Amino acid sequence: MIDLKKLTIEKAHESLKKGEFTCKELADAYLEVIKKKNPELNAYLEVFDDILLQVEKAQKRFTNGTATVLTGIPFAVKDNILIEGHICSSGSKILENYKASYDATVIKKIKNAGAVILGRTNMDEFAMGVSTENSAYGVTKNPHDTKRVSGGSSGGSTACIAMGGALVALGTDTAGSCRQPASFCGVVGLKPTYGIVSRNGLTAMGSSLDVAGVIGKNILDVQTVFDFIKGHDEMDSTSIPDGFYKKKIAKKPVIGVPKHFLKEGLDEKMLLNFQETIKKLEFLGYVIKDIELPHVKYSVPSYYIITPAEISANLARFDGIRYGHNIEGENLMEVYRKSRGKGFGKEVRRRILLGTYVLSHGYHDAYYNKANAIRNLIANDYNKAFEKVDLILTPTTTGPAFKIGEKVNDPVKMYLEDIFTGPANMAGLPAISIPSGFTEEEGKQLPLGIQFMAPHGREDLLFEVGKKFETL
Repeated sequence: MIDLKKLTIEKAHESLKKGEFTCKELADAYLEVIKKKNPELNAYLEVFDDILLQVEKAQKRFTNGTATVLTGIPFAVKDNILIEGHICSSGSKILENYKASYDATVIKKIKNAGAVILGRTNMDEFAMGVSTENSAYGVTKNPHDTKRVSGGSSGGSTACIAMGGALVALGTDTAGSCRQPASFCGVVGLKPTYGIVSRNGLTAMGSSLDVAGVIGKNILDVQTVFDFIKGHDEMDSTSIPDGFYKKKIAKKPVIGVPKHFLKEGLDEKMLLNFQETIKKLEFLGYVIKDIELPHVKYSVPSYYIITPAEISANLARFDGIRYGHNIEGENLMEVYRKSRGKGFGKEVRRRILLGTYVLSHGYHDAYYNKANAIRNLIANDYNKAFEKVDLILTPTTTGPAFKIGEKVNDPVKMYLEDIFTGPANMAGLPAISIPSGFTEEEGKQLPLGIQFMAPHGREDLLFEVGKKFETL
């Protein structure tokens, strides 16, 4: 019997090397969990039918000595990352039958390492949401309390790890889509520096913000996968050359806390948990400094101008003609109208309309250009802060996972869920959510998370401090 709860990538690799279990036995152990738990939780949209072929290939690498630490490791992959020959619907009806014609770069890299991809996971449609309630294929429930959301938009990948349905998962993060659900589900979620991990083969939502991220049970697992998927990619024009960012040496990282930013909208239990986190970090010997981020309060409103504008442009290609959902009409415009009207969900249509409006003549300067100017101010605030500190600490979310249906009809409340996570995407910074404890709600123990942000290219600092925090 394989103890999946205590299994890590490193332990699994050693056991596979020693022959304590095979790649097939490891995959079968996770498939058994999926069979038992997924019908209720809806974390996976599809479990692949080529797993046997994948595990046979992986096992051969242990036999011929070409195995890597990821060989045979079971992965879950978010439904907006292309996997050749498999459906990639991005949680939308408009792409429900679209099969990817090539592998995303991150998929190529884990395939080359010998990973086993178990299936594709649920998500908010085209990554637009914070609860997975916007998926065209039903909500993903939180494994800690099935009356609550798993978070979003990578809610399926995150719930999958929390329920024990894969050892590690890939997601994407545009405003917190790996970190916020990680906090809700009690796991680790990483958003890398923009451009350090290739975006090639990710279904674009907001091209200047989207990043492929990693979700796992612990820091080391997440770091291991990150080390495999990072690196320059000629297929991605936004990819950053290796070694681009210079690293400041810090013997003992100083941690900054923007206390002024924590005064409004924070759940009392989350605030108490955050204060306890600061005490733990001080116990570990870290210096905590108060910092100012004057413009960070504008990150959510500016984000929800910039992102819909990019969505409007990116989703124009989904017209029912070249691929995806198609409804016949009397003329071309009617085909477009019917296909997009039925194929896109309510939230996607809302953001396309908003984005088209802010890009329209007479409003481009008033809204879109102004939002970009604010984005630059936010980035400058972080640059100045990182001259004084090495990391910045905030809660990941304002509180624990909320109930399914609680906020779905109030877009503003939903958008405010990005308040602590969105700034990292606006500034292109790396950030990580780490479990920080639990709070009891209606007899259920619900996870809470804290977030570290680092300067560009300093994921190593996130891992260093995160590992020490995990030991407490």
